[in-house]
Amino acid sequence: MKRAIYPGSFDPVTYGHLDIIRRSAPLVDELIIGVLNNNAKTPLFSVEERVKMLNEVTRDMTNVIVVPFDGLLVEFAKKMDACMIVRGLRAITDFEYELQMAQTNHKLEPSVETVFLTTSLEYSYLSSTIVKEVAFYHGDISKFVPDVVRERIREKMNQKGECR
Repeated sequence: MKRAIYPGSFDPVTYGHLDIIRRSAPLVDELIIGVLNNNAKTPLFSVEERVKMLNEVTRDMTNVIVVPFDGLLVEFAKKMDACMIVRGLRAITDFEYELQMAQTNHKLEPSVETVFLTTSLEYSYLSSTIVKEVAFYHGDISKFVPDVVRERIREKMNQKGECR
């Protein structure tokens, strides 16, 4: 069975993420969405909340599973018996960083390859950070995230008193 991992923070999951998920899932037998618990960041959503949202928005994709992880990505890939890491590229600045990470991961674990997919043009500008900033100022984020995610963002920001 050919397994790939699409890792990220997904805080929150956007249409750009879903674009990469939908396009990479048919390339493998199983696509594992690895939800990173990154201690260096202060996320809007907990890992559990992000996993739940991703499960909701990918429920129609039969070969996609969502798994939280922390630590080194290549260690997670070995644990999940994955041979490939999928990364999305929006711009040349993404490529520089992602190339460095891919080379480091390959040095750490030569059996795991990294595959890059360019994000569809309609989502090339989109990031989770932009979504959160627009939501913070009560902007319309319906073009950026699925409805269920939009509602969760509003609820979370209202709970934290972060909507202006």
